[in-house]
Amino acid sequence: MRFEALAKSHNRESVRIEELEKRSDLFAKNVFNNSKMLQFLTNEAYSKVQAAIFSGNKIDRKIADQVAEGMKAWALSMGATHYTHWFQPLTGATAEKHDAFFDLMPDGRGIEKFGGGQLVQQEPDASSFPSGGIRNTFEARGYTAWDPTSPAFVYKTTLCIPTIFVSYTGEALDNKAPLLRALHAVDEAATGVAQYFDKNVRKVHATLGWEQEYFLIDKALAQSRPDILMTGRTLVGSSAAKGQQLDDHYFGVIPNRVLSFMSALEKQCMLLGIPVKTRHNEVAPNQFELAPVFEEANLSVDHNLLLMDVMDEIADKHGFKVLFHEKPFAGINGSGKHNNWSLATDTGVNLLSPGSTPMKNLQFLTFFINTIKAVDTYEELLRSSIASASNDHRLGANEAPPAIFSIFVGKQLSDVLDDLEGVSKGKLSPEEKTELKLNVVGKIPEILLDNTDRNRTSPFAFTGNKFEMRGVGSKMNCAKPMTVLNTIVAKQLVDFKKEVDALIDKKNLKKDEAVFNVLREYIKTSKRIRFDGDGYSKDWDTEARKRKLSNNKNTPKAIQVLTSKDSLALFEATKVMNDKELVAHQEVELDNYIFHLQIESSILNELVYNYIVPATLKYQNLLLENIAGLKDVYGAAHKKLTEPQLNILEKMAEHMVAAKKLADLMTQAKIKSDKATSIAKKAQSYCDDVKPYLDQIREHADALEQLVADELWPLTKYRELLFTK
Repeated sequence: MRFEALAKSHNRESVRIEELEKRSDLFAKNVFNNSKMLQFLTNEAYSKVQAAIFSGNKIDRKIADQVAEGMKAWALSMGATHYTHWFQPLTGATAEKHDAFFDLMPDGRGIEKFGGGQLVQQEPDASSFPSGGIRNTFEARGYTAWDPTSPAFVYKTTLCIPTIFVSYTGEALDNKAPLLRALHAVDEAATGVAQYFDKNVRKVHATLGWEQEYFLIDKALAQSRPDILMTGRTLVGSSAAKGQQLDDHYFGVIPNRVLSFMSALEKQCMLLGIPVKTRHNEVAPNQFELAPVFEEANLSVDHNLLLMDVMDEIADKHGFKVLFHEKPFAGINGSGKHNNWSLATDTGVNLLSPGSTPMKNLQFLTFFINTIKAVDTYEELLRSSIASASNDHRLGANEAPPAIFSIFVGKQLSDVLDDLEGVSKGKLSPEEKTELKLNVVGKIPEILLDNTDRNRTSPFAFTGNKFEMRGVGSKMNCAKPMTVLNTIVAKQLVDFKKEVDALIDKKNLKKDEAVFNVLREYIKTSKRIRFDGDGYSKDWDTEARKRKLSNNKNTPKAIQVLTSKDSLALFEATKVMNDKELVAHQEVELDNYIFHLQIESSILNELVYNYIVPATLKYQNLLLENIAGLKDVYGAAHKKLTEPQLNILEKMAEHMVAAKKLADLMTQAKIKSDKATSIAKKAQSYCDDVKPYLDQIREHADALEQLVADELWPLTKYRELLFTK
């Protein structure tokens, strides 16, 4: 199969893509956006939808019917035959159930039908989706409800309506509902603080710009590897002689087949309103990156999930398999999904970007320092939001950030914070006010002009006008880290406003003085989280212990914090998730972790017994035949001639015996782990007692790959997977 796959891949040609239309002409053609709503909705329906988007107002049934009628008319004009509620269950992927725009009249005639009831809510047969114990598996009472803040779109022949997914009693069974609640919380909290500086601010949007890294592997080669098909990564594979050490792939010329794939992908993205802008080769061979213009966070999350679905389909048409796994190949860079986050007002101001006046810069410092404080307070919770079995392989490896959270702000901004730390307590003298305005706050724009981020390993870095969260895994739903980040910032801003208002009301401080006083204390108490050194520093673990930063290196440990007293209080105070939902989300995460290791260990066991051992035995038999033949011809003199063969035989036997023994021990460890009394203990047992065998078995399998004749090795090799263009 390996050599058949290689022949297929070598004979592939690029799929020719015609690019005749401008991107701006294609953009959002398949999206029911503002311009389409103005065309297909009544004025009343349009204004009600806008009010729902901006203010969260409810849409009544009469208006829902009007919206559904207009949406149906548009979808039919686009060639749609079906509609679906498009949602994000706790599987980490998207889900959909298609229904036709069709019904029968009493007289037997067929009609196209789609009403407000179908638009606003559906009850899919959802009993098999993970719920973390919120409901029994035989209860198919999961409801999808329309999210008007994310526009509907037509993909192929289906109208897709973005929705949340909740239980009969209202608990979130998805990643979208908590995100929407977190965005509402940060909107309210940030708006209250922003009005210190501009009374005209009525709404604050969290914005997100993600950077999607991925590998493209020839489809036939991927299909020849059971581990890639089942787990998304290679469980065995000896490193190729050449990897990424020459840096010749990074930003290099994009291969023709890949460029055709990218062109087709970008065209589809334009039609679906996904504002993709950047494409390039990444560091590792056959690794690439795509990035869009930033958008409102909820829409950006939806677009990233839609993008991954579209990428899978278009890759298949171009003879590729796209790998989103965070570490599909050992020894070279993995893939992340950097989340660039900021806050923007409805007046068009980025709250994490300094301005031309001291007042605007004080606004910038307020949101900048509050974000640092939020991350410092909840760094362990933020770490939990990027935890997964696949991302565990990437964090702290090669170019990836460590599992320890810290914030990089650069020396210049660190100096500004140090200056602000010395602000007097209470009322400020006229001289101090002048110094702050002219020489500290006033010079921030000049500082940021040369404050480019030079540290690529920090998990959370300030990059000029936004924070970049780098630990997010490439196949992860951005909703998880964005929910946590916006929640902790919302809570921090609420606390900040209470403290400032108290100083103004009770201490008779002026607003600026009160803001400076509170920020000064935050700078002092959050100093430990700021780290401008190299994230790869050998003594960083020691330094982190001194700073009392958490260092949860695996998923079972990382997500314990979800149900801690502080986490429960945080999510309850912000109304983002209740105790029941948090416990459920934690259980689902632990289940997913266990399932991943169960699948990986089973596939590796199969590789050892059905691929690696048979190939080794076949080569051993060939060597034995060779030795026997030489002995027949040369008699006792054959010993010198057969020494190399005997040496290879001995090495192969040692590695084969070790691999088989370890595979059997791994099976026993799984049986023992499955007997754990709780899901948390089971997950930790799989981590501690089963997972180590994966690396140990791999070591012997990779050694055998180096020893067995190339023509007999059944598994497609790294040099073929990574360097076939």
